[in-house]
Amino acid sequence: AIDSWPRTSRYPVGHFVRALGKIGDKATENEVLLLEHDIPHSSFSEAVMDCLPDVTPEKPWKITSMDLAERVDCRHLDICSVDPPGCTDIDDALHAKLLPNGNYSVGVHIADVSHFIRPNTAIDLEAANRSTTVYLTDRRIDMVPELLSSDLCSLRGGVERFAFSCVWEMTPEARIVSTKFHKSVIRSRLAMTYEAAQTKIDDPADSGALATGLRVLLNLSRQLKKRRVEKGSLVLASSEVRFNVDSETADPIEVQAKVVRETNSMVEEFMLAANISAAERIYEAFPECAMLRRPPAPPLSNFDPLVKAARQQGYTITVDTGKQLADSLNAASDPARPYMNTMLRMITTRCMMQAVYFASGSIEEPLFQHYGLACPIYTHFTSPIRRYADVIVHRLLAVSINAETTYAELVDKKATQAVAENINYRHRMAQYASRASVNLYTHIFFRGRLRDETGYILFIRQNAVQVLIPKYGLEGTLFLRSTSKTATNLDWVFDEEEPSQTCGPVKLTDRKSTRL
Repeated sequence: AIDSWPRTSRYPVGHFVRALGKIGDKATENEVLLLEHDIPHSSFSEAVMDCLPDVTPEKPWKITSMDLAERVDCRHLDICSVDPPGCTDIDDALHAKLLPNGNYSVGVHIADVSHFIRPNTAIDLEAANRSTTVYLTDRRIDMVPELLSSDLCSLRGGVERFAFSCVWEMTPEARIVSTKFHKSVIRSRLAMTYEAAQTKIDDPADSGALATGLRVLLNLSRQLKKRRVEKGSLVLASSEVRFNVDSETADPIEVQAKVVRETNSMVEEFMLAANISAAERIYEAFPECAMLRRPPAPPLSNFDPLVKAARQQGYTITVDTGKQLADSLNAASDPARPYMNTMLRMITTRCMMQAVYFASGSIEEPLFQHYGLACPIYTHFTSPIRRYADVIVHRLLAVSINAETTYAELVDKKATQAVAENINYRHRMAQYASRASVNLYTHIFFRGRLRDETGYILFIRQNAVQVLIPKYGLEGTLFLRSTSKTATNLDWVFDEEEPSQTCGPVKLTDRKSTRL
């Protein structure tokens, strides 16, 4: 740590703090990664652990008759969760049930974390400081102790859990007739992966209650998404990979691009709808101190790389409004180059502004608009196990339905804004740490390995090409160096008009994939 730098000295004055470990050791590299991004990762203090329920194998946690008297009993509903493989911190579950009038009762049931984390306790202050769970390639840094994140709050299959439910009456066309929030007790029938849920939906021989409910949810989600896109909501893309890690050495043994199924979109649509409904409710109840979320509209200059890349492909992208941008991206497709549209959407993702949390009273209402989703108001309600903002939203909702009493900081605009700013910082650092972890494990994976894969050229530059390899989520700039000081047939020649790079018989353009 540097303490000072005297003006009379060429060198700073500092002191030794501690040794992190040996260079090349994965534990050391992970420690560096966490410190570099200011991620709180020490063990939870004794004061925090004392806030947890007293649970032992001999004394398991149970829901009492008094708990049931204060909540809506939803244990009879065919509720299930759908998550990525290996997920143990299950925040959300869903159900759909046909009503006598032909409409559907559709429920999003969210882990009731705020029941266990009471305001201004040690566990609450620790969660507020951490603000988010950090997901690294080989582990996660929990926002709350594991007893809550993976057990008492997690909506696992076959066990009774506290939930905060958002229940709509929806028409068969996915129009919302009414919205109701209530604290509940649920028993999820099954915790499924996206793949397992998709298999259950696609199996014509499966006519069980869960399969039927999932098919209803999928059909409704398609209509919700269709209307959302028609309004100008952006469908973006990013390169995401998943590592299979050796259980003993923690070395990456295989890397795969993330597979997106229709069930991913199904869950996403209902989470978006629940977040919007929650935002509307808390803003109506607390117009000055509601915890909301928005990404500002990007300045038009942000889209210059996108416009240029599309023009090189023969497409015009209009960016004056979000709706025009969404329509332009939808039109920029070519069956002969199926990945091209995905690449344009990936470039669009990088043009966006960072989304931020804010107190509703800190800015004017027209600025609440969520640019990417094309909706006037938005918040986060659906992941309280891993996001502190959702805990605040749950508390506001609970007060709005008379399920909880308020406290001073909850209705203080300045206090809410201060919490939001810390959450924004922690959330940003968590994203950077997750990306750095993927980069670290990618480098470890490729040590001593050669791979021949299809790569897509994103940009042609004067002395380089920017390349994406979807299988590994890798993107990088390959600099094209001349082999001599004078021009020869072994030099790369840049053609700005096309654009392209040519070296002898090899020609690189951004209009096709190439073997790398």
